[in-house]
Amino acid sequence: MTAAMKLEQQLAAFKAEFARTAPAGRPALYEAKIEELRASFALAEAIGVGDLAPHFTLPDAQGRPVALSSLLQLGPVALTFYRGGWCPYCNLQLRAYQAALPEMTALGARLVAISPQLPDGSLSTAEANALTFDVLSDVGNQVARAFGLVYELPEELRAALRSNNKALPGINGDDSSELPVPATYVIGRDRLASGRFACQKRLKMCGSCSADMPRPVSLTPKSTSFPSGLADIVTEPPRGVNFSA
Repeated sequence: MTAAMKLEQQLAAFKAEFARTAPAGRPALYEAKIEELRASFALAEAIGVGDLAPHFTLPDAQGRPVALSSLLQLGPVALTFYRGGWCPYCNLQLRAYQAALPEMTALGARLVAISPQLPDGSLSTAEANALTFDVLSDVGNQVARAFGLVYELPEELRAALRSNNKALPGINGDDSSELPVPATYVIGRDRLASGRFACQKRLKMCGSCSADMPRPVSLTPKSTSFPSGLADIVTEPPRGVNFSA
């Protein structure tokens, strides 16, 4: 069984358990809000293949500054945006990337994960999932906003999170209730986005407990420093989302 198949089984099992134990009406609420977001989110306006990735410097789990420009001096970067350690599906996906890390390293690439949670939350996420790659805190979603990936959670889903002791203001350190769209970029040493991968099928970024495979927006290398094979690795793990468990 491949790592991707194993992960998809884990996600499917989690989905089934949520459907069995969720409060009445919660799955239907999530599905309805997903469809609303899918219809309204301007994914085409986000940083895409061939665009220059925005510069950024963010703190890692130990509070040390990490700059994209410094990372790119060493090689290409696989940059993944996730919601936070409170999301069980995100944790499964991060562990899958950890398992794939040796393949990325062999290609000379650096893996970096970004979420809007506070640094203490990033540290907890890294420790709980035994992550050895950079886990950065984008408080206020400034970097995710520069990539065009930010959306605001509707009140119904904010209430669902509050009911599960997962209110975003306490986790993210602001009152915005904003999250990044789950997306992964491959960024060449010339700062060109060589690949962008997001959940095109149903834009699973807002509250579903399902786990469809992502559809790559593009697999066409646009960067002169794009390592062959890296796109296949970063698109292998499927993504899902859950706001309830």
